[in-house]
Amino acid sequence: MVSTLRWSDGLELLDQTKLPHDIAYVRCNTGSDVAGAIKAMIVRGAPAIGCAAAYGVALDARRFSDEAPQHFDERMENSFALLANSRPTAVNLAWALGRMKSLLYHERNAGKDDLSKVAKLLLEEAHRITNEDISANKAMGGYGADLLKDGQRVLTHCNAGALATAGHGTALGVIRSAIAQGKKISVYAGETRPWLQGSRLTAWELMQDNIPVTLIADVAAGYLMSEGSIDAVIVGADRIAANGDTANKIGTYQLAVLAEKHGIPFYVAAPTSTVDLSTPSGRHIVIEERDAAELTSFAGRRTAPENVQTRNPVFDVTPADLIDAIITEKGISMKGDHPARLVALVSG
Repeated sequence: MVSTLRWSDGLELLDQTKLPHDIAYVRCNTGSDVAGAIKAMIVRGAPAIGCAAAYGVALDARRFSDEAPQHFDERMENSFALLANSRPTAVNLAWALGRMKSLLYHERNAGKDDLSKVAKLLLEEAHRITNEDISANKAMGGYGADLLKDGQRVLTHCNAGALATAGHGTALGVIRSAIAQGKKISVYAGETRPWLQGSRLTAWELMQDNIPVTLIADVAAGYLMSEGSIDAVIVGADRIAANGDTANKIGTYQLAVLAEKHGIPFYVAAPTSTVDLSTPSGRHIVIEERDAAELTSFAGRRTAPENVQTRNPVFDVTPADLIDAIITEKGISMKGDHPARLVALVSG
């Protein structure tokens, strides 16, 4: 499997806008480069965005390390603000930036004016965040794999695989781990309009690993559930509120409603860094809306009437009572246990 992001005296990001046809990397040398790549969807997926943002901080710290300490501090504040504003919904971005900022403040408040050493420490922290993400995904996969039974057919939405993380994946990581246990698991991938992360990314990623995958139109999920073709649904998350309400790619909520109707378990897989205990419920999650052109055009050709009104929210919120289990690297929170259990998992 190709790497989503890699360090080579600068950050290289797999350009996910070009998959599945081309494998190409975009090089980022500044925090602004990273913020632009996040906005342009070159890198996407909450954990991967967090890792990329951490490297963006490290890049700017290295770039500004020759400046006077006061100017360095001012430039770093601007860097944090620029990266924080690149995507509003995924909490991993704020989490990673908060971790980098805490380290920077600790070093600067300790009177360390050797800014090259501070920059080195920030780069080491970015590496640490990335390696911890891979470890968390593998631990999460182990917990989640126990929920899947041999022979099950699992529906997933968007892409919550290695491409959305530093490696292994969240929702797809659970599937990978179940297969590693010897279970025969097959996957239905919803196409995930309007960016087609399911058809462009998930289908491609699973085929690279020879995992059986069948691509379906998003609107076919209800029919497949009604005919008994789906045994479980598993998705990732961009932000999980303290009560267990979960923001994920638009279309997730309706899958949870359909799963409840048909008695199919609905699982969310995400690291504890995605749990935002400062957000009480899903009503407090800011939902990003993107450009209308994503809906009115396809493959560079306009498909809708000129001047048609549009709404393009790119996330929705699934209420906690529709989620049978939230799988993290520290354990599982089952339905009904979410608020207290999530607090315990994050705190532990």
